[in-house]
Parts: sequence; C-alpha cells; structure tokens
Amino acid sequence: MRLHSKKKNIALVVLLLLGGLYLINWSELLMTVNKPPENILTWHAERLTNKESWVEQGDYLPFNVSYQLLAGAPFIHESIKRNFNDAADRVTFRSKQNLDYAFLIHYSAGLGRYYLQLEDDISSAENFFTTIKKRIEEQETKKTTWATLEFSALGYIGKLYKSAHLPLLARFLFLFYQEMPCDWLMSHFREVMTQRDSILFKPSLFQHMGTFSSFRGTYNKLKDKDFEDGYTNPSAEVYSNISTYQKHFPKLAWEAGEGFFWGRSPKKGHCLTVVFTNPAMVTGILVETGSLGKDLLESAEVELGHDVITTGSEKSCKEFLSVGATENGRFEMLNVDKKFSSASSCLRIQVTAAQKDWVIIRRIRITTNVTTAPHQE
Repeated sequence: MRLHSKKKNIALVVLLLLGGLYLINWSELLMTVNKPPENILTWHAERLTNKESWVEQGDYLPFNVSYQLLAGAPFIHESIKRNFNDAADRVTFRSKQNLDYAFLIHYSAGLGRYYLQLEDDISSAENFFTTIKKRIEEQETKKTTWATLEFSALGYIGKLYKSAHLPLLARFLFLFYQEMPCDWLMSHFREVMTQRDSILFKPSLFQHMGTFSSFRGTYNKLKDKDFEDGYTNPSAEVYSNISTYQKHFPKLAWEAGEGFFWGRSPKKGHCLTVVFTNPAMVTGILVETGSLGKDLLESAEVELGHDVITTGSEKSCKEFLSVGATENGRFEMLNVDKKFSSASSCLRIQVTAAQKDWVIIRRIRITTNVTTAPHQE
C-alpha cells in the first residue's frame, strides 16, 4: 500500500466491486479518493488502467490490493450446514460471501479510523461523505457506545464500523460463516458488542441500483424506500396549530433532508396543512411519523383540499375531502388521482383523537403527474 504523505486519513471507504469479491478476476485494483474542496467533502472512485495515471491527476490516495488476498477461500466443501432449509447452492454462495467479507475486513483493519461497507451497484446521495462525517461526530459526543452505524436499510450496504473493531468482526464472520447470511450476522455482531438497538439514519445515503443478483443471475428488485436523493416536493407553504418544539418546524417534514416536525401533545382537531404554490394533480401520498416506535401520530385523517383561502397570516383551503386514515403512524396511497380527478391546492393531516405523547412527523411526500414516486417497492 502506498499512502500520499499529505493526505489525512479521516475515513476509509471500501468499495465492494462486482457484487462480491468472489467475482473479481483482475489482479490489481486501485481505489482513489479525490481531495475535497473546502466545506464540501466529495468522494470519487475509479479503476485505473495503469499505475501512472493517478500520479497525473493530483492528490490521490491509492490502494493496491492483490487478487490472491481478496479471493479468500476459493473452495467450500459440500458438508457445510444447511440452515433455514436453504438449497445447497444458496448455502454455498452465502457462506463463500461471508468468508470473502472476513478476508476483506481483516485486510482493511488499520488502514483508517472507520470502515464503510458498500457494493459496486449503488447510487449515493450528494455529499454523502459530509453527512457521514457529521453523524460520526454526533455519535462520538454521546455517552453510549456504538459498534455499527447504518446509512442504508438494505443488506450489507452502507454499514460503518470503527477500524478498531474490524479484527473482531472478521473473526466473527469467519467463525460463523456457514450459519446465516452476512446481514444477519452483522446484527448479531452489533449486539455482541453491546449495541442493543440499530442506529439507522434516514434518509438513506445509498440506493441499490442492480437488477440481477450474483446468485443464479436472478432478478433483484430491492430498493431502499428511505433513499430520496434528488427528490423534492412541489413548492408549498406549511402551517400547523400543533405547538412546535424548539426549531423542529412544520415545514421540515415537507422539505427533503434530515429535518422533521416535532410537536407537543396534539389535540383533536389540530392539523398540519400544506398549501401548494400551484394546484397539482396528486397521484401519491406518503406520511411517516414517529421515531423508533415513539412519538407516533396515533389517529389522524389525510385530506386533500381545494380553493385556497387566507385567514390572518395563514392559508388553508375552503373544502377538504378525506383520502384515508393513518395506521400505526403511517399513511401511504398510490393512484390517488383515480379517486380525485381534479387538481388539489392543499394537503391536510388532521388529528382525530387527542394523545398525551408528543408527535414527530418525519416526512410528507407527494407525487404529481409530472414527478417521480417517493418510493416504489
């Protein structure tokens, strides 16, 4: 390994190429990290065709990794366990995958302060490196210990570890490689390291883009529903008569990003109203409330309105029609335009029963006939 002398090693990003190391068939891989401009951390990786190319491109941090090391265990004998009634070829596939991960993680120990597990067939959110750095800094200020930070809900994508824990993680995967898939083992490792609950950040920073699994070449349609890079709601104003806690304003639930609305105990009749700048033909609605099962909006109706009116400093609509009720703090409906054939000017979430608990409205997303759905599973 060759390190540029001026490069400060803040975090190590490991790119898992071609859906698994067992598919790598070239002898050398160079992973390059571009020097970030001030206040914006960006990340760039590419496979270079020759060793001299990176020198011409400036301040890079290359890694030379041999095929022999990352190939891991090339052969698994047929007497491995068949847990969960899986077919023999699937057990072999996932067991080999665990061993490959174990070799990769063991190799990566000591190369940086943190290790991020990715795959090759992903899309990343803009400035994801800046967000990860911020989340790590926030977590390190807390008194509780952590073993894994998750930046995607899917499989073994976007999982971040401390490099000091990598030898333990590698051994853990090596010891239990034939017991279960890697993402299941990852959850057990987290618990063994005394982190009881998962620390999953939303919105997700990585989205799975591949359509075919490296196992049997089967179709794989997995998508992270919490990834929304590039998605924006239509322009609107947001109002609520629920008492706001600190700076968690109602509009944060409407805007893309990490913000959310946090309000004190809502009463029956309280509401949050979104008034569109321009009337829109709504085709889909998604409302998500609560955090880790707490501060859910327990009882509410989701409504669409017409004819904007102004009362004092706030706007609303003259007439509302119910689209449906929240269930377990969540509401989602597609093909809304089949029920409401005309354009709407407002969306309202109206509380139908008082609750003692406070309420968090994490996000409100709509689609119109000219936008892309917030998510499609």
